[in-house]
Amino acid sequence: MEHEDAKPHVFPNARKPGELLFAMLVLALALLLISQIGHQTTWLPGKGFAAQPRLWPLIGLGTMTIFGALHLWSTSRNNRTPGRWREALVWVSSLEYVFWYLLYVASVPYAGYLLATLVFCLFLTWRAGYRSARPFLVAALFGLAVVLFFKTTLNVKIPGGAVYEHLPSGARNFMLRYF
Repeated sequence: MEHEDAKPHVFPNARKPGELLFAMLVLALALLLISQIGHQTTWLPGKGFAAQPRLWPLIGLGTMTIFGALHLWSTSRNNRTPGRWREALVWVSSLEYVFWYLLYVASVPYAGYLLATLVFCLFLTWRAGYRSARPFLVAALFGLAVVLFFKTTLNVKIPGGAVYEHLPSGARNFMLRYF
């Protein structure tokens, strides 16, 4: 939902839908991360101040916390624009694509990198609303290019699929090496 006043402004007097929720989530994440810094990093004796492993994460998370608090404070002072939960539902609905990606990653050891990538690209094309042949062809070529780039060109070690075990010996070795 857009502001009625379309002029750009440095200090807005109304907040966009979901802006307060976003500010609260960012501050909560910053506080959670900075509370864990003692468990995740260390302060080494005898090391210089700038060489301490905890210094730069502490600076980054400290500034994130300060600016998150300032953002929450300034946002809470502005007039409310309705639609916060509608905006939050949009954010939550985008988590669907995280689920599909995790399913893709989990399927690679079974279906193989080539087949899993092609099915993932084609499914996402369908899920994005494309229904004609051309987007599916582009998605299939993109998936093939990704596989060839990572597996063949960069020689990234990706586990072969269990489905490759059912291929004849020569084809199995070829698929394990290049796809």
